[in-house]
Amino acid sequence: MKPGRRVDPSSLGGVRVGGVDLANPFMTASGTSGHDIELSGHMPVHRLGAVVVKSLFTDPWPGNPAPRIHMTPSGMLNSVGLQGPGVEAWIQSSLPRCESAGVRVVASIWGRTVAEYESAARALASVGARIAAVEVNLSCPNLEGRAGIIAHDPSLSGMVIDAVVRASAVPVWAKLSPNTDRIVEVAVTVHDAGAASLTLVNTVLGMQLDPFSGQPSLGGGGGGLSGPVIHPVAVRAVHDVRTALPRVDIVGVGGIASGADALEMMRAGATAVQIGTATFLDPGAPWRIACDAARLLHRHGHSSWSEFISASH
Repeated sequence: MKPGRRVDPSSLGGVRVGGVDLANPFMTASGTSGHDIELSGHMPVHRLGAVVVKSLFTDPWPGNPAPRIHMTPSGMLNSVGLQGPGVEAWIQSSLPRCESAGVRVVASIWGRTVAEYESAARALASVGARIAAVEVNLSCPNLEGRAGIIAHDPSLSGMVIDAVVRASAVPVWAKLSPNTDRIVEVAVTVHDAGAASLTLVNTVLGMQLDPFSGQPSLGGGGGGLSGPVIHPVAVRAVHDVRTALPRVDIVGVGGIASGADALEMMRAGATAVQIGTATFLDPGAPWRIACDAARLLHRHGHSSWSEFISASH
């Protein structure tokens, strides 16, 4: 193989993760690539394993005040606030665009109570197998019981997943937060509740202040830190959960900016990966990274993704 030659990631075979067959293990991450095929002018989105759309609430949601995004020396802070059109509007406008483009879709949902998650899942169930899976964003404020983030409460997280699984027509994936030392406990609980796969991880809590005025850089105050700075945090989470749950499917996400980053995540225990913040610098990053990882795997003598996944275990 000539140095620098682009390798189709699907030439190394597909993967099965969370009850879903993917042509290759590369996806966009929710919240970073829009609600459908907005990035199609920058890469062949239909050739990715799947596109994970921005998290949807049952109803339209306005999101947080501007500014919503701010760069940091080694990543990005965001406080978009889950702005979205609502499930029904997404079904009417965005899902047909994905289908016309031949994109495999994972729909992400969010809520603040068990009932809100269940409502979003029931609304999505109307499309049946037109979507491949439902990814449940558990890193949302908890309006039931103890204050905090839902994904930090194993019991409540399990209740949410149980409700969504009962309401859904497709496999359910649980997306967990790294902002807790109980992530393994949460992972075990949501897996027992019926999650077909675990997506690890969401953003890390952070904040920026002007050193003189004291004003935060984001309109919502604090936000979620993403990008290369959190990659070691994500790798650690994937590794620890894979150790505790050797047979569970894991999707690794967090600071993946190169093929080597993606392979590191797979070695740690991820069957598939998602690329998010890198698309803000390079909108074609998911496909570039997928091809780069395939080239590296070929160079080191591997003929399939399955030979490399969980190699550190």
